[in-house]
Amino acid sequence: MKMSIGQTIEMIYLDKAGKITQRKIEVRGIRDGRVRATCLSTGQPRVFLAANILSWRPVPERQHA
Repeated sequence: MKMSIGQTIEMIYLDKAGKITQRKIEVRGIRDGRVRATCLSTGQPRVFLAANILSWRPVPERQHA
């Protein structure tokens, strides 16, 4: 399965402090090992290292936000 721009996903992520978080994001861009996205819980733009995404799945349309 491949992540694509405009897709809403739920992911488990390992941040730079070593903390594991789970969040829903809307993918805005993917380039050079980085995923640019909008965090749906805060509405803020974020950049995630693709290598630190431990798992992800697409979110069905009816479950956004």
